[in-house]
Amino acid sequence: MYKKVIASSFIFCSLFVSVCFAQNKSRIKTIIVDAGHGGSDQGAKGSYSTEAQITLQLSMKVAALLEKELPQTKILQNRTTDVFNNVKEKAAFANNNKGDLFICIHVNAAPPIRHSQITGYRNKTYYTGKGAKRKKHTKREPVYKVWHTPNPRYGTGTYVWAADRGVNKADAVSERFESSEEVADAPDPNTPEGSLISRLWVQKYFKNSVRLATMIEDEFVKIGRKSDGVLQRNEKGIWVLQATNMPAVLIETGFITNKEEEDYLNSEKGQEEMTRAIVNAIISFKNLLDGTRGGNAQDTTSAENSSAGKK
Repeated sequence: MYKKVIASSFIFCSLFVSVCFAQNKSRIKTIIVDAGHGGSDQGAKGSYSTEAQITLQLSMKVAALLEKELPQTKILQNRTTDVFNNVKEKAAFANNNKGDLFICIHVNAAPPIRHSQITGYRNKTYYTGKGAKRKKHTKREPVYKVWHTPNPRYGTGTYVWAADRGVNKADAVSERFESSEEVADAPDPNTPEGSLISRLWVQKYFKNSVRLATMIEDEFVKIGRKSDGVLQRNEKGIWVLQATNMPAVLIETGFITNKEEEDYLNSEKGQEEMTRAIVNAIISFKNLLDGTRGGNAQDTTSAENSSAGKK
């Protein structure tokens, strides 16, 4: 009986050690969750809320659910209160903590639509010539009434750094207004340093960033959100994507300038749905990498085509 207990204990310990070892072998040990904007930089504004408020609420929920679903993974947040951290500090935080994944949460915005209507006409006086040849003229010109209405644009989009594309292919898919702190000049591929940085980033992180971004947008579609897909910006690089030494994505969760979207992103239902979608995608991505030797065996053609096709 004593030998059986010893044998059972040995088997249990062996299984426990094996499980722990398998968990520790995960390629995703630390996830950085970043709430965009904050403090003196409130980002985009809606009719009653700001981007900084929504991103903080969503990031807190995402981090909490990740901690629950992935207890063996370290989850770190750049901010948990309404404070401002510049983008260089955010990237340094992620790199210094040896993050394996960077999730940046934002809210989009679109400019109001301008309308005009002729309400009448007025006489306008103008002159031609000089001196004795100067003549007075009068012409009729329309008088316009001008007003603006909210932009109805809605939907999600997830950005990856466009290190592999030429500037000529840049496409302003989003009309978002980032503050100057949120963007930075992308490396010039025509310089030796820029070329090297672009090649290294593409080889190490681009494909996995596109994989994760595609999974996130797929999850959004499942909950009924309109998706603009995987996006890239070349004319201006997104600092937290190009300066973090890990796969990184920036998620635009919706348009705060659309009242329905603003209401959804502020609602408990909307935040719970968006949180679950983001976390589901991260877990699927982690399982994919952990189950794929080297993390690069899976064909990424469909993900890359999805990215290109949405441009």
